[in-house]
Amino acid sequence: MKAQIIQSFGDPSVFQLEEISKPELIPGYVLIQVKASSVNPIDTKVRAGAVPAVAPEFPAVLHGDVAGLVSAVGEGVTEYKVGDEVFGCAGGFKGTGGAIAEFMLADADLLAHKPKSLTMEEAAALPLVAITAWEALFNRANLVPGQDILIHAATGGVGHIAIQLAKWKGATVYTTASSQEKLEIGTRLGADVTINYREESVHDYVQKYTAGKGFDVVFDTVGGENLDRSFEAAAVHGTVAAIAARSTHDLSPVHSKGLSLHVTFMLLKILNKDMHKQYGEILKKVAKVVEEGKLRPLVDPNMFTFTEVSKAHEYMESGKAIGKIVLKNNW
Repeated sequence: MKAQIIQSFGDPSVFQLEEISKPELIPGYVLIQVKASSVNPIDTKVRAGAVPAVAPEFPAVLHGDVAGLVSAVGEGVTEYKVGDEVFGCAGGFKGTGGAIAEFMLADADLLAHKPKSLTMEEAAALPLVAITAWEALFNRANLVPGQDILIHAATGGVGHIAIQLAKWKGATVYTTASSQEKLEIGTRLGADVTINYREESVHDYVQKYTAGKGFDVVFDTVGGENLDRSFEAAAVHGTVAAIAARSTHDLSPVHSKGLSLHVTFMLLKILNKDMHKQYGEILKKVAKVVEEGKLRPLVDPNMFTFTEVSKAHEYMESGKAIGKIVLKNNW
């Protein structure tokens, strides 16, 4: 089969189009004829060698997000049959093959049936970011109806999903962005209030929108100094959920406010086979929300083919993308 592989870590030019062996079917797994994938920041980090502990062995096929057709079903799999449309985040990391190939071997526990209302390209944009947002909002932060939540980065991969899920849950949603265009997108996604963080300080918007109390829940999808701003924005006994916390911080605000801090690292359960079923179950719930018309991925208008994976990674690293960058299988 055709696949984009890397033989070493490096910049986006390290991808090479090669003919490699099709994965062999094993019990509990299905073989997916890949129709589409998407780029997540972790994919660029794996390619660059920034997270060697989670990288697959060379020659490596990258990317976890996949949407496609089941082409073969392994022993013990009863939920899927040949021809089913499925989606999931199912490989591209240590011990697994990725999605930038004609076929992908995937643990059936990591998959769900593709929502009928989505194209393959749209479905491929969802898995990693939707699982991350669901885990952070509901499994870690325990968001409940009626709470005020501040979600940073309205048009980011995880942020734009979190806005929609939080609204679906019944929360009042505030979100930040850096431009009028992104603020308008945040409103279209369902945010009740949008905040231009370049024009308003944390102190100012906390005073303006919460009378100085702070937000019940703050979801930081940015990391770095923004995590400190999230501590500042949270209410006393509030909750901060983060997905980028490889950094050093002063925890004094966490102590003085009695905050709960939760970190979601989505890859952990992919790397632990015993936990795979939890992600498949989340995707099934996500699919229902999609079919209810309450959730839809924001896909950047610049779509790439599998042949153009290097360009897709360059675009991701440029910071210019709005929403998810999707790749369509052109083989």
